[in-house]
Amino acid sequence: MVHRLTREQARRVALHGQLLTADRPAGIVETIDALTVVNIEPTAAVAPSADLILWSRLGWPYQPADLVRLFEEDRAVFEWGGFYRAMTDLALLIPEMRRRPESAQAREWLAANEVFRREVLARLRAEGPLRAAEVPDAAQVSWRSSGWTNNRNSMQLLEMLVLCGDVAVSSRDAGGRRFDLAERVYPADVAHPSAEEAGRERAERRLASLGIARAKGVAQPFEPIDVGEIGEEALVDGVDGVWRVDPGALVAADEFVARTALLSPFDRVVFDRRRLEEIFGYEYVLEMYKPAAKRRWGYFALPILHGDRFVGKLDAKADRRAGVLRVHAVHEDEPFTDEVRESVDAQVEDLARWLGLEVVGPGA
Repeated sequence: MVHRLTREQARRVALHGQLLTADRPAGIVETIDALTVVNIEPTAAVAPSADLILWSRLGWPYQPADLVRLFEEDRAVFEWGGFYRAMTDLALLIPEMRRRPESAQAREWLAANEVFRREVLARLRAEGPLRAAEVPDAAQVSWRSSGWTNNRNSMQLLEMLVLCGDVAVSSRDAGGRRFDLAERVYPADVAHPSAEEAGRERAERRLASLGIARAKGVAQPFEPIDVGEIGEEALVDGVDGVWRVDPGALVAADEFVARTALLSPFDRVVFDRRRLEEIFGYEYVLEMYKPAAKRRWGYFALPILHGDRFVGKLDAKADRRAGVLRVHAVHEDEPFTDEVRESVDAQVEDLARWLGLEVVGPGA
């Protein structure tokens, strides 16, 4: 069966999957489970992305300290590949962990540093959890790259061991991550499916969270944006190519109740820029890596969602020392109606209140 969707239907399917309707989820673990992944990018021009993503779904009841507790104490949430994930998904990742590292360079480097690897695991067993800076660099062969990982042997080894499932991120704070043996972070004796079964279930969960996706997309290092042959085929009016859609989301999208939301630049709704333009007709570029003079919307502009459309970008910065949320600009993709402006202003006020700050406008 091939479904034929209007762009409006496609948008609503996507937003329903991402919990961006008026029907808010009940709690943090439930939200992470439904989204499947929550980006951990720590840049805090407004707030760290994980906190923004969860606040945009849960609203004022969400407090970052609750996520820390679930991650560090309850172990209901874990970190892998730069994302928070529900611990119930660990079983689906174990087959992938056992395939890591994937590159020949990394496998050869690990083999050449087997003594270093054993020493690091022994140190963690005796002293952990530790930061990478607390692990002496005793590599037999130095890691070579053209980027920031060059010669960063302790960090590189810990990163690889996390991906392999031998080490896990135990906690994180302003100083970075602390690493420990996986057996002290993850539950013991987790039964896991075969690699094929795990891949299929992960794709099914991914499609449920995205609502609509391509069968094939640009390769991602840790969490794909495509879903293979999962779901059912769909055509979207005015958009080339075939999509895959979660049939359950089609029914729920018919009951779509809109709201306004301010999103992290690393939110999964906006992460796939091609999909964002094709379905939502929305152009967005994260400009924190651009020189200030070349930015159109701001260092860490937040995409503004109103109903089933993205309508603009919020250029704001949390000045915690002054106790204010500085709103430099609200960029309107098209002139706001009074109703849109009131809704956006209310969301900005809600964001500031959640952050414990006062809103100040341009030039303040």
